[in-house]
Amino acid sequence: PLSAAYSILVIVLFLTVGLNFGIDFKGGTLIEMQTKSAAIDIAQIRQTANGLGFGEAEVQEFGSGGEVSMRFGMQPGGETAQQAVVVKAREAFASSYEFRRVETVGPRVSGELVQAGTLGVVLAIVGVLIYLWFRFEMPLAIGAILGTLHDIVLTIGFFLITQLEFNLTSIAAILTIVGYSLNETVVVFDRTRELLRRYKTMPIPELLDLSVNSTLSRTAITSTTTVLALIALVFFGGTAIEGFALVMLFGVVVCTYSAMFISTPVLLYLDVRAGRLDQSEDAAEAKARV
Repeated sequence: PLSAAYSILVIVLFLTVGLNFGIDFKGGTLIEMQTKSAAIDIAQIRQTANGLGFGEAEVQEFGSGGEVSMRFGMQPGGETAQQAVVVKAREAFASSYEFRRVETVGPRVSGELVQAGTLGVVLAIVGVLIYLWFRFEMPLAIGAILGTLHDIVLTIGFFLITQLEFNLTSIAAILTIVGYSLNETVVVFDRTRELLRRYKTMPIPELLDLSVNSTLSRTAITSTTTVLALIALVFFGGTAIEGFALVMLFGVVVCTYSAMFISTPVLLYLDVRAGRLDQSEDAAEAKARV
């Protein structure tokens, strides 16, 4: 019920709020500055930025060391117009702020990045689904596919709820989470398939509990060590990878939860003893008797 409610919320937010696309996908100019003094007046910075004549700027404070980011929308006039934004911003803020990062992305580049990023995610997901389809018997493959899709939806929901900037780094995080989800599911389902061959008369609910419990220590150790490393990246990795680390931290928790409480319970509604699994086992036993 929790996952179903969360998934519905994700769909509603996606259709109403949408993702907070970063400069990579929207195009425009991103400037990150750090104050040379102790105090930051966000209202004054916003007023000055809006007065530069490049439309309304998005100004926000981030980090803990007096850092400010400003985003200006795409300006008509090509690359020259985008550079003019940087020049005027330096003239207005250079005396009080140190410029730490400046990025400009044109409309053509941002469009190509959107296409390339979307294509990369789709191809990766399709490749994973094909692998799962051939890696397991059909019931197990269906459970693994649903678990992987569940993890992707929940991760997108994390971006929608937190309004964390969605950029090329976010694409990398999603692809990494897909790989981690696949790894967690394969470990549990390999044990499930092994137990199906060993205990042909054991009730399915008991067999699934046994498969989860027998891999629980491995799952807990792997997840715990990964989470500890990601927590360190969140707090000490700096702003450049903070977003990636936050998404990965959420993704690891979701993948661990999904492998035990989403992918495996799906098998309760499927005939996991039917199909190639029993046929191959019966054929092997018949050959051994001959």
